Amino acid sequence: MNSHGIEIRWHGRGGQGAKTAALLLADVCFKTGAYVQGFPEYGPERMGAPITAFNRISDKEIRVHSNIYTPDLVVVVDETLLDSVDVTAGLKEDGAIIINTPKSVEEIIPSLKGYKGKVFTIDARKISVEALGKYFPNSPMLAAAVAVSKVMEEHEFINEMKASYEHKFAKKPEVIEGNMKALTMTFDALRDSL
Repeated sequence: MNSHGIEIRWHGRGGQGAKTAALLLADVCFKTGAYVQGFPEYGPERMGAPITAFNRISDKEIRVHSNIYTPDLVVVVDETLLDSVDVTAGLKEDGAIIINTPKSVEEIIPSLKGYKGKVFTIDARKISVEALGKYFPNSPMLAAAVAVSKVMEEHEFINEMKASYEHKFAKKPEVIEGNMKALTMTFDALRDSL
Protein backbone atom coordinates (compact mmCIF):
# COMPACT_ATOMS: atom_id res chain seq x y z
CA MET A 1 0.00 0.00 0.00
CA ASN A 2 1.46 3.37 -0.96
CA SER A 3 1.63 6.26 1.48
CA HIS A 4 -1.64 7.94 0.50
CA GLY A 5 -3.31 4.54 0.61
CA ILE A 6 -5.71 3.36 -2.00
CA GLU A 7 -8.92 4.93 -3.27
CA ILE A 8 -11.70 2.77 -4.66
CA ARG A 9 -14.89 3.76 -6.47
CA TRP A 10 -17.80 1.33 -6.73
CA HIS A 11 -20.49 1.50 -9.40
CA GLY A 12 -23.65 -0.54 -9.00
CA ARG A 13 -27.41 -0.30 -9.05
CA GLY A 14 -29.62 0.25 -6.01
CA GLY A 15 -30.31 -3.08 -4.31
CA GLN A 16 -27.24 -4.94 -5.65
CA GLY A 17 -25.09 -4.45 -2.60
CA ALA A 18 -22.37 -2.13 -3.95
CA LYS A 19 -22.87 0.17 -0.96
CA THR A 20 -22.85 -2.80 1.43
CA ALA A 21 -19.66 -4.13 -0.18
CA ALA A 22 -17.92 -0.74 0.25
CA LEU A 23 -18.95 -0.60 3.91
CA LEU A 24 -17.90 -4.23 4.49
CA LEU A 25 -14.52 -3.54 2.92
CA ALA A 26 -14.05 -0.53 5.22
CA ASP A 27 -15.07 -2.65 8.19
CA VAL A 28 -12.73 -5.53 7.44
CA CYS A 29 -9.77 -3.21 6.73
CA PHE A 30 -10.45 -1.30 9.95
CA LYS A 31 -10.35 -4.55 11.92
CA THR A 32 -6.89 -5.29 10.54
CA GLY A 33 -5.57 -1.91 11.68
CA ALA A 34 -5.92 0.27 8.60
CA TYR A 35 -7.37 3.77 8.50
CA VAL A 36 -10.50 3.65 6.39
CA GLN A 37 -13.43 5.48 4.93
CA GLY A 38 -16.40 3.82 3.29
CA PHE A 39 -19.28 5.97 2.09
CA PRO A 40 -21.97 6.07 -0.57
CA GLU A 41 -22.60 9.08 -2.77
CA TYR A 42 -25.86 10.34 -1.40
CA GLY A 43 -28.67 10.67 -3.85
CA PRO A 44 -32.05 9.06 -4.35
CA GLU A 45 -31.37 5.36 -4.02
CA ARG A 46 -34.04 3.63 -6.01
CA MET A 47 -33.99 -0.06 -6.78
CA GLY A 48 -32.01 -0.42 -9.99
CA ALA A 49 -30.87 3.22 -10.16
CA PRO A 50 -27.10 3.76 -10.65
CA ILE A 51 -25.29 4.33 -7.37
CA THR A 52 -21.71 5.12 -6.48
CA ALA A 53 -19.83 4.27 -3.29
CA PHE A 54 -16.26 4.92 -2.21
CA ASN A 55 -13.44 3.58 -0.04
CA ARG A 56 -10.23 5.13 1.15
CA ILE A 57 -7.84 2.73 2.84
CA SER A 58 -4.49 3.77 4.26
CA ASP A 59 -1.94 2.89 6.90
CA LYS A 60 -1.87 6.59 7.84
CA GLU A 61 -4.61 8.84 9.17
CA ILE A 62 -6.93 10.01 6.38
CA ARG A 63 -7.53 13.75 6.49
CA VAL A 64 -9.48 14.22 3.30
CA HIS A 65 -13.27 13.90 3.29
CA SER A 66 -14.33 14.53 -0.29
CA ASN A 67 -15.67 12.22 -2.95
CA ILE A 68 -13.02 10.33 -4.87
CA TYR A 69 -12.26 11.74 -8.32
CA THR A 70 -9.08 9.87 -9.30
CA PRO A 71 -9.52 6.34 -7.93
CA ASP A 72 -6.81 3.66 -8.02
CA LEU A 73 -9.45 0.99 -8.48
CA VAL A 74 -12.97 0.97 -9.90
CA VAL A 75 -15.36 -1.90 -9.19
CA VAL A 76 -18.35 -2.25 -11.53
CA VAL A 77 -21.03 -4.47 -9.97
CA ASP A 78 -23.38 -4.27 -12.98
CA GLU A 79 -21.95 -4.35 -16.49
CA THR A 80 -25.07 -2.70 -17.97
CA LEU A 81 -23.75 0.52 -16.37
CA LEU A 82 -20.94 0.54 -18.96
CA ASP A 83 -23.47 1.85 -21.50
CA SER A 84 -24.70 4.74 -19.37
CA VAL A 85 -22.01 5.67 -16.83
CA ASP A 86 -18.43 6.73 -17.56
CA VAL A 87 -16.97 4.20 -15.12
CA THR A 88 -13.35 4.96 -16.08
CA ALA A 89 -13.68 8.73 -15.42
CA GLY A 90 -10.60 9.87 -13.49
CA LEU A 91 -9.36 6.29 -13.09
CA LYS A 92 -5.57 6.28 -12.86
CA GLU A 93 -3.72 4.74 -15.81
CA ASP A 94 -1.65 2.68 -13.38
CA GLY A 95 -4.84 1.63 -11.62
CA ALA A 96 -7.29 -1.13 -12.41
CA ILE A 97 -10.96 -1.81 -13.08
CA ILE A 98 -12.92 -4.94 -12.14
CA ILE A 99 -16.15 -5.68 -13.98
CA ASN A 100 -18.80 -8.20 -13.04
CA THR A 101 -19.39 -9.90 -16.39
CA PRO A 102 -19.30 -13.37 -17.95
CA LYS A 103 -17.30 -11.79 -20.82
CA SER A 104 -13.54 -12.05 -21.16
CA VAL A 105 -11.24 -9.05 -20.65
CA GLU A 106 -10.75 -8.85 -24.45
CA GLU A 107 -14.52 -8.72 -25.01
CA ILE A 108 -15.08 -6.00 -22.39
CA ILE A 109 -12.20 -3.64 -23.30
CA PRO A 110 -14.08 -2.00 -26.23
CA SER A 111 -16.71 -0.78 -23.70
CA LEU A 112 -14.07 1.03 -21.60
CA LYS A 113 -13.55 4.18 -23.69
CA GLY A 114 -9.87 3.50 -24.37
CA TYR A 115 -8.85 2.89 -20.75
CA LYS A 116 -5.22 1.72 -20.74
CA GLY A 117 -4.86 0.33 -17.20
CA LYS A 118 -5.40 -3.18 -15.94
CA VAL A 119 -8.79 -4.76 -16.57
CA PHE A 120 -10.18 -7.73 -14.64
CA THR A 121 -13.45 -9.54 -15.19
CA ILE A 122 -15.26 -11.77 -12.72
CA ASP A 123 -18.53 -13.64 -13.26
CA ALA A 124 -20.11 -12.78 -9.91
CA ARG A 125 -23.48 -14.16 -11.02
CA LYS A 126 -22.06 -17.60 -11.80
CA ILE A 127 -20.05 -17.66 -8.55
CA SER A 128 -22.86 -16.49 -6.30
CA VAL A 129 -25.48 -18.77 -7.85
CA GLU A 130 -23.11 -21.73 -7.44
CA ALA A 131 -22.10 -20.78 -3.88
CA LEU A 132 -25.34 -19.30 -2.53
CA GLY A 133 -28.06 -20.61 -4.82
CA LYS A 134 -29.06 -17.06 -5.75
CA TYR A 135 -27.63 -13.90 -7.21
CA PHE A 136 -25.85 -11.68 -4.67
CA PRO A 137 -22.94 -10.02 -6.46
CA ASN A 138 -21.51 -8.21 -3.43
CA SER A 139 -19.51 -11.09 -1.87
CA PRO A 140 -17.66 -11.97 -5.10
CA MET A 141 -17.10 -8.29 -5.96
CA LEU A 142 -15.80 -7.59 -2.45
CA ALA A 143 -13.34 -10.48 -2.73
CA ALA A 144 -12.31 -9.29 -6.20
CA ALA A 145 -11.62 -5.78 -4.85
CA VAL A 146 -9.39 -7.23 -2.11
CA ALA A 147 -7.60 -9.59 -4.52
CA VAL A 148 -6.82 -6.86 -7.06
CA SER A 149 -6.08 -4.00 -4.63
CA LYS A 150 -4.03 -6.23 -2.31
CA VAL A 151 -5.19 -4.12 0.68
CA MET A 152 -4.72 -7.26 2.76
CA GLU A 153 -3.58 -10.86 2.47
CA GLU A 154 -6.17 -13.34 1.23
CA HIS A 155 -6.08 -15.48 4.40
CA GLU A 156 -6.42 -12.41 6.62
CA PHE A 157 -9.43 -11.23 4.60
CA ILE A 158 -11.05 -14.69 4.63
CA ASN A 159 -10.63 -14.99 8.42
CA GLU A 160 -12.06 -11.51 9.08
CA MET A 161 -15.02 -12.11 6.76
CA LYS A 162 -15.75 -15.45 8.42
CA ALA A 163 -15.86 -13.72 11.82
CA SER A 164 -18.05 -10.97 10.39
CA TYR A 165 -20.48 -13.42 8.72
CA GLU A 166 -20.62 -15.61 11.83
CA HIS A 167 -21.64 -12.55 13.82
CA LYS A 168 -24.16 -11.37 11.23
CA PHE A 169 -25.71 -14.71 10.25
CA ALA A 170 -25.36 -16.62 13.51
CA LYS A 171 -28.67 -18.38 12.91
CA LYS A 172 -27.99 -19.18 9.25
CA PRO A 173 -24.91 -21.40 8.91
CA GLU A 174 -25.76 -22.12 5.26
CA VAL A 175 -25.49 -18.40 4.46
CA ILE A 176 -22.07 -18.21 6.15
CA GLU A 177 -20.87 -21.25 4.24
CA GLY A 178 -22.22 -19.95 0.92
CA ASN A 179 -20.63 -16.54 1.34
CA MET A 180 -17.28 -18.04 2.34
CA LYS A 181 -17.42 -20.29 -0.73
CA ALA A 182 -18.20 -17.26 -2.94
CA LEU A 183 -15.16 -15.41 -1.55
CA THR A 184 -12.71 -18.28 -2.06
CA MET A 185 -14.12 -19.07 -5.54
CA THR A 186 -13.50 -15.44 -6.52
CA PHE A 187 -9.87 -15.50 -5.36
CA ASP A 188 -9.40 -18.77 -7.27
CA ALA A 189 -10.99 -17.33 -10.42
CA LEU A 190 -8.69 -14.28 -10.36
CA ARG A 191 -5.50 -16.04 -9.32
CA ASP A 192 -4.09 -16.47 -12.83
CA SER A 193 -4.78 -12.91 -13.93
CA LEU A 194 -3.27 -11.10 -10.92
